[in-house]
Amino acid sequence: MAGPAIARSDASGEDYGRLSLSGSYLAGRLAGSLRDNASATTFFKAALRVDSKNTEVMERAFLVMLAQGDIDDAAALGERLVQLDRQHRIARLAIAVRAIKARQYQTARTQLAQSVRAPIADLTATLLAAWTAYGAGDTKSAIELLDKLQGPDWYATFRDMHAGMILDLAGQKKEAGKRLERAYKADQTALRVVESYARWLSRNGQREEALRVYATFDKAMPQHPLVVDAVETLEKDQSLPPLVRSAQDGAAEVLYGLGSALGRQGGEDLGLIYLQFALFLAPTHPLALLSLADLYETLKKPELAIEVYERIPDKSPLKRNAEIQLGLNLDLLDRTDEARAHLEALVKADPDDLEAVLALGNVLRGRKNFEDAAKVYTTGIDSIDQPERRNWMIYYFRGICLERSKEWSRAEVDFKKALELFPDQPHVLNYLGYSWIDQGINLEPGIEMIRRAVQLRPDDGYIVDSLGWAHFKLGRVDEAVAELERAIELKPDDPVINDHLGDAYWKVGRRLEAVFQWSHARDLKPEPDDLAKIETKLKHGLADEPKSKAENAKVGEGG
Repeated sequence: MAGPAIARSDASGEDYGRLSLSGSYLAGRLAGSLRDNASATTFFKAALRVDSKNTEVMERAFLVMLAQGDIDDAAALGERLVQLDRQHRIARLAIAVRAIKARQYQTARTQLAQSVRAPIADLTATLLAAWTAYGAGDTKSAIELLDKLQGPDWYATFRDMHAGMILDLAGQKKEAGKRLERAYKADQTALRVVESYARWLSRNGQREEALRVYATFDKAMPQHPLVVDAVETLEKDQSLPPLVRSAQDGAAEVLYGLGSALGRQGGEDLGLIYLQFALFLAPTHPLALLSLADLYETLKKPELAIEVYERIPDKSPLKRNAEIQLGLNLDLLDRTDEARAHLEALVKADPDDLEAVLALGNVLRGRKNFEDAAKVYTTGIDSIDQPERRNWMIYYFRGICLERSKEWSRAEVDFKKALELFPDQPHVLNYLGYSWIDQGINLEPGIEMIRRAVQLRPDDGYIVDSLGWAHFKLGRVDEAVAELERAIELKPDDPVINDHLGDAYWKVGRRLEAVFQWSHARDLKPEPDDLAKIETKLKHGLADEPKSKAENAKVGEGG
């Protein structure tokens, strides 16, 4: 058990040094599996001090160094790896990135040319090679490289955007505009494509067209901080600088764009490396930093995400977003008092910032502090002049908190307001419909709401569970069993759904299956109040209880 103990952040260098080759290697493997790349790097470096020619250790050390952002040391190892495997594409990429930073453009191009071809590698190598050609003063070759790029249709957007930026920096304004416009027409939802084109328009006498480009993007993604900042600049009759200013910036933009896309599409390990490459070239690139932090959140590493959010420059329009996410990550680490204080300060600084209000309210709601959460949401709602569709969520969340605080009449108003803003929103339909049934009121409208929610979200186990449980509350136990069995298929590890299915089985006489479901629910760590009820049912079964309010109401309606 020495490995995990030494993997703590407070272990000393002397502790690491005591490990044998196998001990360091195994400890590095363990740290790597836990995605503790800092410790893994230390362990593998210790292993290499014992056996500097061990290929397996070199390979693993190289990859964790890249993931940690230790690009210089990784590139040094990469030079050794390409001696063993001349087609090692990540090693050659690392060497090329280091060369780009040193403005050794011919060295970078040589490394990129020798890397093995594969879909993403080919795109990466071509885009980076084009920027190295521009850096070496050969714009013509840079554009020729890009125009030879072959691949899926979506390659064209990258190709035209980077060709446009290279031509712009080279002073070929007209050709740059054509390329950037082509990239924009291919994808009007890509932020960096929008920015590169709008910035070119602003500097070439087309300010109003630049504003229209941003307005179109704002409809798809409202109030993006970079867009808000750009529009404010344009409205002051000022132009916007180019997105990149050098070959190094351009290469960083390539690596950020691809790394961000890889991270979103399930390629977390390679995405992490690409983003670290981007930050090696442009350490304060705010979008690369945000993407890296977001990736750490995906990998359930909130402590690393916090470190990255702290690196975003204070003057960046994205700093406030970073501060909000930092607060949410503090809560994930159970540092809830710090999270609350951090987010309260942000809300106090700008009470009209609904994103900060929602973040603080969500932290309080998640910790079951419903009364305080409702007050926070009210602060946000009071700042809204004309509620829009996108505001449905804050009414929905406040409604939940009011319902949990036993203020049903106020909660119902909020749920109805949320549906007014966003008709057929499945979560609101589900919550309001089930609440009505649970109280024995509006039974048929309630169950129709839940049915509609299931139609809209047929694969949502929680909503399907609501439909099954509504049937149960109304005494329709056969229908309840059918829906709850489907909910279990969708969410097999949820204690509440297992508990519900156990109750339904008991009611239809399937007693052994009921006990099995309750036992499973108990083992899935339910809430303490639910656990006590489950244990009682395991001892005594489901008692014949008086009819529920819903059942009584149904009888009263002649059902």
